[in-house]
Amino acid sequence: MWTWLTFGTRNPIYALTTPATPLNDAHPAGFLLPQAKPTFTKPALSVADQIALLAGRGLVVPDTVLARRWLEAIGYFRLSGYMLPFQRGGRGPDRHMFRPGTTFGTILDLYNFDRHLRLATMDAVERVEVGFRAAITDTMAVAYGPHWFLDPARFAPHADHGRLLTKIQEDIGHDPRDAHRRDTAIRHYYAAYGAPPLPPSWMVFEVLSFGTVSQTFRLLERRSKRRIAGRLGVPDVVLDSWAHAISYTRNLCAHHARLWNRVFTIKPMVARAYQADLMPNTTFYAQAVAIQGLLRSLPAGQDWPTRLDSLFVAHPHIRPLDLGFPTGWRSRPAWR
Repeated sequence: MWTWLTFGTRNPIYALTTPATPLNDAHPAGFLLPQAKPTFTKPALSVADQIALLAGRGLVVPDTVLARRWLEAIGYFRLSGYMLPFQRGGRGPDRHMFRPGTTFGTILDLYNFDRHLRLATMDAVERVEVGFRAAITDTMAVAYGPHWFLDPARFAPHADHGRLLTKIQEDIGHDPRDAHRRDTAIRHYYAAYGAPPLPPSWMVFEVLSFGTVSQTFRLLERRSKRRIAGRLGVPDVVLDSWAHAISYTRNLCAHHARLWNRVFTIKPMVARAYQADLMPNTTFYAQAVAIQGLLRSLPAGQDWPTRLDSLFVAHPHIRPLDLGFPTGWRSRPAWR
């Protein structure tokens, strides 16, 4: 099922006053005008000015040439998200001042840790994604034929099968106007065959986005979902939730978003067997546990815990607790 976002109207909403509220003299009908928002006036700063601003806020910058190169490569705004734990914070005029002893290298180390965490996560998610695709196509194609996904009977009664097919067609470039972006195998199918109208599932599911794959699984009828989930070693309702959460994490990684210090809005279900490690389930640790839970059934994912541990060893100033990792996490049942 796709999630649709509803946005408010573009016009400001006015509130009717109650008898206890004084009426606005300029508007005797009883309407209050919204307060005007301030105009954005911050100027763009050159890299040299950015360094001067950071130094003026107490950041130790021992090598301005090196700092300039990194700011040019990363961008001030992206790097500023990693400065927050080293600043005083709050709402006072000194909220942007750095705590004594904070260096540019300290912030850069945190940035590089998060970058390597994204790369390690992307690698682990790739293995989950490939295994998930194979579990769906192998199970469904053998049971119901290569083009099972064209049959509405393979899906739950509430599923909008027509919308799902539209999304699949968009992903694979079914429209002739999109022929230039088709995968080689998809292009070959359209050149060689006139029916069925779409390629077999093992071709289609190789090029679908992970989001579309997880949505397809969510819409399947329950018996098929149970068989697929059994292959990955978790209940179907858990796989449904975890695949959705992991797809969200994958998108964060693909767009180079921060994983460190993030509150994850799409959360993995708290499965009973993993309850101690998935509460709270808004941290990166919860996402890592869900990834680990699915990797356990796959032969290619056994180094995921070691890669995470190695990252913390390589960046000793990063506290695992800041990502939700409890003390002694490697010895917990979820990771053994």
